[in-house]
This record gives sequence, structure tokens and C-alpha cells, in this order.
Amino acid sequence: MNNVQSCGLPREAKRHAAFECGRSKAVSPLRSATAVQKSPLRWLAFLVALTFSAAGGICAEAPAPPVTLADLQQQLSNHVSHPRFAAATWGVKVVSLESDKTLFEHNAGKLFSPASNCKLYTVALALDELGGDYRIRTSLYAVSKPDRDGVLKGDLIVYGRGDPTINARLNGGDIFRALQPLVAALTNAGVKRIEGDLIGDESFIHGPPYGSGWSWDDMNYYYGAEISALTLNDNTIQVVAKPGASNGAPVQLTLVPPTSYVILSNRTQTVTSGRRNVNFYRPIEENIVYVTGQMPLDATNYSDDITMHNPAGMFVAFFREALTRNGVKVSGKTRTVNWLDREVQPLDPDKLIELGAVESLPMRDIAREVQKPSQNLYTDLLLAHLGALAQSEVKASNVASARSGGKSSATKAQSKSLGDGAPPVNLPELGRQETSEDAGIRQLREFLAKAGVARGDFHFEEGSGLSRNNLTTPNATAALLQFMSKHTEADTYLKALPIAGVDGTLRNRMKGTPAAGNVRAKTGTLRWANSLSGYVTTAAGERLIFSIMLNRYSASDTEHSARGEIDKIAVMLAGYSGRIEATR
Repeated sequence: MNNVQSCGLPREAKRHAAFECGRSKAVSPLRSATAVQKSPLRWLAFLVALTFSAAGGICAEAPAPPVTLADLQQQLSNHVSHPRFAAATWGVKVVSLESDKTLFEHNAGKLFSPASNCKLYTVALALDELGGDYRIRTSLYAVSKPDRDGVLKGDLIVYGRGDPTINARLNGGDIFRALQPLVAALTNAGVKRIEGDLIGDESFIHGPPYGSGWSWDDMNYYYGAEISALTLNDNTIQVVAKPGASNGAPVQLTLVPPTSYVILSNRTQTVTSGRRNVNFYRPIEENIVYVTGQMPLDATNYSDDITMHNPAGMFVAFFREALTRNGVKVSGKTRTVNWLDREVQPLDPDKLIELGAVESLPMRDIAREVQKPSQNLYTDLLLAHLGALAQSEVKASNVASARSGGKSSATKAQSKSLGDGAPPVNLPELGRQETSEDAGIRQLREFLAKAGVARGDFHFEEGSGLSRNNLTTPNATAALLQFMSKHTEADTYLKALPIAGVDGTLRNRMKGTPAAGNVRAKTGTLRWANSLSGYVTTAAGERLIFSIMLNRYSASDTEHSARGEIDKIAVMLAGYSGRIEATR
């Protein structure tokens, strides 16, 4: 998820996992200096382990780094079979990319809740289907061109296809700078006034605005933002709270960026002393946020990101203001249209003109924006975009254009890329029509078959991992990582992953260990599910892939957090100084 906390735990875990940021106490390595002096390699391993112990890192309780494959397997086996995991379930798979040999496995064929490890699958599918150069297009449609005076007679349709990159965060914190390319596309077409409505059309994506299997209380938090083909600012608004002027006064609340689209019901109070306790509650499908709690007079400012209902409405509300700031007047209303509306009033591509368009960052950059911070919304938008393409006849031309290096991934398609050319498929087994999410999952199944993943080794219903119903095995994840290591987009896939001790959701993990700056892996955190899967280079220079999953583990204390216990395995792999060839 986005906005990693200072202790390194993604905010996806704010409600689903305890904050477990304690460091392990330093203890002596298990092997004595006398014993390890008999072997130079073991003596080096001892010094490395002693250094980690002195640093108070996660390796403080670990034995010396393994030298032989037998050492590695024994240490891993001892770790996952420790009595503190008696009520939990470990799943581990470690494979050498050089020899394709399995170094270690434990419950590798069992199904686990992978949490955000699901993003490894969705991003791989997107790169395989679309390629790293692919861009998602947002179009401006009208029934006619503006007249010689720049007047557009009729409605202007802002037609989205799921671009997640129109946001303040990527534009110096300025939402209007993010919208400026779209404004420029319209003014470059000669439009000075719109004598009609400004319509935000999110009908490209078929289905509800929530991922399958999401919990209702996720939707109050930024990581449960609604899915919309017209996405702006990650479909969130920031609330900044600061103490009132005096004891008993309401806490001062500000929306960033300012908007009337979301209404705050301020029920807070400033107090002379005590702890800050500010809470936000937005009823589902409403845009009123109830703010309760208190802040002491001497408290520093506090901010949080809140979600809203119908983000396409927020998109066109800000776009209208952006147009006004650029001298373009809209005389009509601002409204939105979704896939259900288009079932009654279908769009006719032959009667529309694309006046202009903007395109997202390339897919390689979107992959990074997904994987590094573990961004749910972007992942689910990718899956829905892929599914919507599969549901429309324009997919082949879009992909061909992107891979041929064309300027626009959808230029050739133009109005036919509206995504309403193919009706949804009926799914009798579900008693409903196929959604874009369904179609994306169908594509994922086909892709994983090509990647060599056994059909029974995964069961996904959405793309980000927020669903507790998603299941996969370490075998499946390892097979996917192997496949992507040889893919034409292998470099893109690898570089998108967080780096231990450096960035993303791993920036505060495994620092001061052989894994730091080495392990590139995707994290996953839900209340009773933790995972880490990716790539590591051993001390001997051998590249390994690994998938580690720990489900239903309740830590007895902060020194044995699920994250820390998983990280110990990654550190063992990074410190392994043997090579599998030597064991043959």
C-alpha cells in the first residue's frame, strides 16, 4: 500500500496488523569463536554475524550465515519449525535461477493468503499483455468541433480508461498542474467555451467500484479507494488537522486540495493536554466525512488521506475549475456517466470526435508506482483495464500500436476504443454479467498457464490482494518469478520491486544485513497474512528466487513480529556463501 509508515509497515496494515517495530536484542552468535576458527569461511561468517548482533538488527538471534547447502536447509528448517509458530502456517520455496534447482521448500504446495504478493501477478500480466511502453489514454469527445469563435455546441465528454497517474503527488503537489495537459489538449483544439454539460464518463470499466472480496471497513481508508476509469489524485483527499485557538474550540480541519466535493462534519475538540485522537468515518456511498476526537493545544499538525464516493465526479469538478482558470467557460452542468448508464444510453463512436487526449506514464513506470509503495488502486485499475480491453474489439490495435513504438497506444483506435463495442459476457455460474475485473482474472488464468503455473495453485478474485479470498501457493509464486526472470520485460519487472533497506515498503527492513540493497521483493500484509517474494543474490553471487508466506501467526512480543521472522529467512539467503553446484 501507499505511504509507508516510519516503522516500515505499509498502511494497509493499519487496521489489519499490529505495528511491530521493535528491534531484536543483541545476543551472542550460536557458534563460538573457537569453533569457527577451524574454517576460514566459518570464521568470516562468525564476524559477519557478530557485526549484525552488535548492530541490534534482525539477525541478532540468527546463527552464523550458512556456508553449505546443508547448513542453509537446516537453518531454514529450524526457523520455520520453531514452537512459537505452532499455531501458524509457513510456506517457503527457494529456487536457484542458475541451476533451476530447488534449495528449500516447506508447504510449497499449500494455498496461502498472499496479501499484496498478488501484485506480482497483476503487474506481470500487464507487462506481458501490454509491454513496458504502453500508455493508458484519456480522451475528450464531442459530437462536433468548435466553431470559428471557439464555441463547442454540445456536451464535452471526458472519457477515462483507468489512468492512475493524474495526481498531485506526481506533479509537485499541485492537482491543477496534473490536469493542465488535459486542459491544453482541449484549448489546442480551439475550444474557448462549452455550451453544454461537462460529462465524466467512467463506463470503460464494467462493474462495481470495489474489488471483489473487499471488506466494507476497508473503504474508509486510502487503500480501499473506489475503482473508477476516471481516477484523480489516487481517489483520495487529504485532511489536515491542527489544534483550535483555545481549549474547547473545534480542531481546525482543512481539505488538500480544497474542494466542496467532500463535506466535513467537524465534531472534534481542542483540549489543554493529553493524546491526539482524531478519527474519520465516511459512510459508504456518501461524501460526508464525520470527524471526531480531540487534539491537545500543543499538538503538531496531523494529516490523513480519506476516500470519496464517485471519484469521477471529483475528477470533472476539478477539471471544470481547471478550465475556468484557463479562461474556458462551461455553461452546462457537471455530471458523470457509468457502465450502467451506458447500458441504457450506449455511446455511438461513429457520432463522436476526439478533440484531444492525454496519456499516462508508460507501463514500466506504473509498475514501479504499484510495486514500490504497494498501491492497491493502481493494481486493480490495471486488472480492470486489461479486462475492459479484452471485452472490446480494440485490444489488438491498442497493443500493436504500443509495441510498434507508436506515439499513442490508442491513436489508431480513436473513437472505437470507447470500450462499449462488446457487451458483457453472461456468467450463469455467478448469476450475473462478466465485469471488467472478471475478464482480467480470466486473462490472468490464461497468462499463468503460459507461465507454467498449475491451475489449482492459485485462486484470485481481484488484483491487489486486499481480498481475503485470494489464495496462492509458494510454488505458483516461484514459478511466476522464474518465468518473469526470462521475460522480455524482466528488467522492468525487477526494477519495480522494493529494495531492502532502500525504498518502498522495504525501506526500513533488513538494514545492516547482507539483504540490504540486495533483496528485491514484494511485501504483503493483512491482519493474519504476511508474505515476501522476490529475488536475492547470495554471498557467493548466485541468484535465487524465493516466496515466503506466513499465515495465522500471532506474535508473542514485538521482537518476534511476522515481518521480522520473514526477514530472517531473506537474510539467511543473502548470507549463504555456498553454491548448489558444489553439492552435486
